[in-house]
Amino acid sequence: MTQLQTPKASRNQDTGRLSFMVSSMGATPDTSTRGSDARTTAVLSPTTATAGTFANVLTCSYASTAPARPRAAARRRAAPLTAAAVLLLSSLLPATPAFADDESGPADGPDTVKPPAQMSTIGGKRLGRPGTQVDPKAGAPRLPKELSGRSWLVADAESGDVLASHNAHWQLPPASTLKMLFADTVLPKLPKDQTHKVLPSDLAGMGAGSSLVGVQENYTYTVHDLWLGVFLRSGNDAVHVLSAMNGGKPKTVQEMQAHAHRLNARDTHVVTPDGYDEKGQVSSAYDLTLFARSGLQKADFREYASTANAKFPGKFKKGKDGKKTRESFEIQNTNRLLTGFGIPTYKGIAGVKNGYTTNAGSTFTGVAQRGKRVLLVTVMNPQISAPSEVYKETARLFDWGFKASDSVNPVGTLVRPGAAGANQNRTSAHGNGSDEHTQASVSPGDGGSGGKWTAIGITGGTLALLAGVAYAVHRRWPLPELVRRRGRG
Repeated sequence: MTQLQTPKASRNQDTGRLSFMVSSMGATPDTSTRGSDARTTAVLSPTTATAGTFANVLTCSYASTAPARPRAAARRRAAPLTAAAVLLLSSLLPATPAFADDESGPADGPDTVKPPAQMSTIGGKRLGRPGTQVDPKAGAPRLPKELSGRSWLVADAESGDVLASHNAHWQLPPASTLKMLFADTVLPKLPKDQTHKVLPSDLAGMGAGSSLVGVQENYTYTVHDLWLGVFLRSGNDAVHVLSAMNGGKPKTVQEMQAHAHRLNARDTHVVTPDGYDEKGQVSSAYDLTLFARSGLQKADFREYASTANAKFPGKFKKGKDGKKTRESFEIQNTNRLLTGFGIPTYKGIAGVKNGYTTNAGSTFTGVAQRGKRVLLVTVMNPQISAPSEVYKETARLFDWGFKASDSVNPVGTLVRPGAAGANQNRTSAHGNGSDEHTQASVSPGDGGSGGKWTAIGITGGTLALLAGVAYAVHRRWPLPELVRRRGRG
């Protein structure tokens, strides 16, 4: 969820890209606004607003990526604009404010904020240490270069072994990756074919600049429609409607916090269900990985997380025969490793969730498979100001993890839920990576990524079944094929 707070809005503009979204109505309805973690756009051709809180907007998305607080070196290299150039740019830009994107770069510039000297040791004592934790065997590949995330983690999704981490338990703003916890908590409670007519009160209280999928007051949607809006467009409007259906925002926040506690995600404090920047709302790379691992047990969660694009219900239009029919418009997943917009798709990717806010910077948790190996990677707030940096660093860590999974000792483990998991401070099922292992010096190496639309789903893959006595043996759980629904509602 990209969130811009006046007067800082101008420093997080997103420009220089054309929208790839194609509307089924011949234009691209894009209700993304200031602060969305969906791809945001400059408004060139606004439609006439209808009754309701939000108006659909037709866009031709010509925007620019001006990272927040550019580094001093970048400022020295930048050539000053002439007065004529300023006038020309002013004539091209829309009168409405430019909006931010999920990849606008770190909000705080160079990483001057340091992690706590001591952090949680859930999952292993080494995970509570600041800095990079890795325990390579002889011949293990080196970690990739240019890993600038304030916090990151690479884990085996089946065994729970943490292969490497960096400030794993640092409590940081999570942005829209917190929606994984929201979905894992609420998704099982609402039948996907249940319908709901949106009330004005359902959309009340959203933060300024929230990301929107385009939910309209007094229109009816299915739960299935709303979850597509949550996962694909990170729509805070969809989150708030689902929260209302769940008994309201306070009840939903309370249930999310309780569920995080059950999962032993003790770094997480929930203030809003949508991840919007609020004082005290924090999580960690470790906790976000727990949320993804738990959510991926659910078939509907896997389906939504792996969907690249779909149709979302729009407004009613009267035809020549006088009958009203409801139109729809296309929405596309803002996970760029899945859709391949601006960067290559990642081979084997199947979700999970991205986000951006002013305070959080870019955040992302992904799941991918190579052969029989399924990995989870979380990256929080990269400090390199480059387009799609959070995805690039995630891809490098995936590449490293698939190469290194058999040649490193685990430095920690993803604990199981419940009281037993809270005391599970061993670092792997085999006891490797414990404090007897001294921390290896980190020698970055090269990393790369690539891939096509093929192999996006985890097909015939496996994850550990995290329930009851299954933890003792780490049973393997086959995943059904994760199919990208392109253009289907």
